[in-house]
Amino acid sequence: MRISEILRRKTSGIITIAPDATVHELLRVLAAHNVGAVVVSPDEVLMSGIVSERDVVRCLHRDGAGVLDATVADIMTAVVHTCAPDDDVETLNATMTEHRIRHLPVLADGRMVGIVSIGDVVKSQIAELETEREHLVRYLHG
Repeated sequence: MRISEILRRKTSGIITIAPDATVHELLRVLAAHNVGAVVVSPDEVLMSGIVSERDVVRCLHRDGAGVLDATVADIMTAVVHTCAPDDDVETLNATMTEHRIRHLPVLADGRMVGIVSIGDVVKSQIAELETEREHLVRYLHG
């Protein structure tokens, strides 16, 4: 299965936040959209980085509650692993496992076209297994 297929099945788009937004604002966005990460973008087209709940927790542990007034740019991950719509899910799964990341922006011609989470990958794998099981059951029952 290709990443483009996962994106077609998703109902949510790309959620972004400006680099100069505060961490407090970031938490509001994460909660409002019920997501674990957002793309950091100055214009909703170019990507400056990605920031996740994990980034917030690590900074809170290291720096204390004052981090809530810091900017997203201060805590974001600037070097972002990405994938392309034509990449296969197995490659994406390996990248996520190897680098211990749960969200990958999807880029086509240098522009963001989506974001894929580990949850999206698991859902796609379950859907494939269900389809395979249905075919096997039909085959066995003639």
